[in-house]
Amino acid sequence: MSLGSFQADFAAALFAADAPTGLARHPAFAVYRNTVMKGCIDALEANFPSVARLVGSDWFRAAAALHVAAAPPRDGRMLIYGDGFADFLAGFEPARELAYLPDVARLDRCWTEAHTAADAPAVDAGWLAALAPDALGTTRLTPHPTARWHWFADAPIYSIWQRSRTGCGLDDALAWQGEGALLSRPDHAVVWCTVGPAACAFLDACAAAEPLGTAATAALAAQPDADLADLLARLLRAGALIPL
Repeated sequence: MSLGSFQADFAAALFAADAPTGLARHPAFAVYRNTVMKGCIDALEANFPSVARLVGSDWFRAAAALHVAAAPPRDGRMLIYGDGFADFLAGFEPARELAYLPDVARLDRCWTEAHTAADAPAVDAGWLAALAPDALGTTRLTPHPTARWHWFADAPIYSIWQRSRTGCGLDDALAWQGEGALLSRPDHAVVWCTVGPAACAFLDACAAAEPLGTAATAALAAQPDADLADLLARLLRAGALIPL
């Protein structure tokens, strides 16, 4: 057996239910395999703290073990492991009654992506304010590399995620209505806030390289009563935009 073949079989045996080689007969391999699995599960629990708090550690780790077996890491940086975990939860039968759980996982993933994304200087509000009205409408801005946003039409995902993330817990007073979330990292720490459909539509348009005039039109189409001046000010305070 070549070294490459041995390494491929070794990696496959770590996550397969039935090891494809005789490796599983060696006690030392079983110890190593358990250590690797535990490391992957630990990483998922660290990367998805809001989900883990909502369901409890035992439930989470049992689900995580199944996900690890089906989708082992493809990168040695365990901080970024779990890009498919939200989709896994969406199809996970024991999570069927927790319909909000996959979207909470998506916001946990957004936090990781915002935390690890590249640095960039945000748009200077003074520079933008100095533009003439006709120039403002044709100016193109794009989302900051750290910006992540989602609109959840059917559930208060942001409130559930934010309370779980900060350890506040849920209560019966939670209004069951749609919410949006924006996460960014304008300085050295990830920040987050709730946003409406107008802000999400505005950011979608900016991500598509549309000028601000078109982005404003998209925002009003999504939410006709939106205050565009306030919307833009909130995005600038969040450091969510950079010049294109």
